[in-house]
Amino acid sequence: MPYGECKIYFDGSHYIGIPHTTRPSRRREKPPEEEIVVTEKEAEPPTEKKENIKATESAPSENDDAPVALAENIEEASEPMPETQSEQPKARTMTRKELFEELYEKYLNKPRRIKAEMISKEMSPYFKSEELSRNYVNENIERKIRNLIARRIRLTRKANLQDFNYFVTFTYDGNLHSEHSFRKGLKNCLRHLVERKQWKYIGVWERSPEKQRLHFHGIFHIPEGTMPGMLLDVNDYNFNTHNRQITHQNTYFNERFGRSDFELIDDIAKMSDALAYIMKYIEKSGEKIVYSKGLPQFFISDVMDEDIICFTGLEDKKLLLSDDFTCWDEGCYVGKVSKAVIAQLRKCN
Repeated sequence: MPYGECKIYFDGSHYIGIPHTTRPSRRREKPPEEEIVVTEKEAEPPTEKKENIKATESAPSENDDAPVALAENIEEASEPMPETQSEQPKARTMTRKELFEELYEKYLNKPRRIKAEMISKEMSPYFKSEELSRNYVNENIERKIRNLIARRIRLTRKANLQDFNYFVTFTYDGNLHSEHSFRKGLKNCLRHLVERKQWKYIGVWERSPEKQRLHFHGIFHIPEGTMPGMLLDVNDYNFNTHNRQITHQNTYFNERFGRSDFELIDDIAKMSDALAYIMKYIEKSGEKIVYSKGLPQFFISDVMDEDIICFTGLEDKKLLLSDDFTCWDEGCYVGKVSKAVIAQLRKCN
């Protein structure tokens, strides 16, 4: 039988259809999580110097002919040392999940086993036993891994339905911007290009490993004739490969932000490398992916029996479609699948 209202995505090799299903009941709302008071322990001020001063004052002189201290000096020496007021430990009110997220980011680059042990150790005071703390930490680490997989899948599906043609890097000049103004200014500039020139992009913020200077890396779809400024070929030096290279820089972005590098994506290999580069940062540094508007994961079409090759996925709930399957929109014939046909169909996420 035909399947109506299928959500279809491209996995890089084949079109996969997800048949339409209805949810029999609403998702159950989770009760609000219990709040805890987290105290931050402050280091105690050292007392060694004070003890040494008292010891030297009370020690008798070995030379009987030593000059006798004046009365005013004795009074000054006998005055009590001003005591430094011990700061009270800071207390914050938060949930256990918020505390876990904070500690997870703190130990992000540690191996998984060590990360779980360190987080569990710091969270154990807020549980009745260490076993409950370990179980809570392990469950949330599994949740973070599932979320990471879902983010990778979402990134791949969105990218495979677009025609990205440039891999771009933006770096700010300290004479023009601070980090805050660079973020705000570039986001505002790209938002205007998306709305007015139909640009599309997927990117991530990243810091250089040595100087920790902020960059923005992204894959862009720039329609022909919408590039502001001029692209210049600049003879540059690559400090990673230690070779001379020709970079393509844009005068519009260089004048406003500092430096821009545009690399043409003209084959599948370059596209795969660009996606792998962006994925590396969401896995290594936990950075969030930045998407422009108009990047769906699926397009919607009816699917006929003759276009189904086989069933796939968990419990065979997905449909593996032929490379030239027919697209239908609410019973109306649209055409064989192609970029032009997909552009006419409804989209969803």
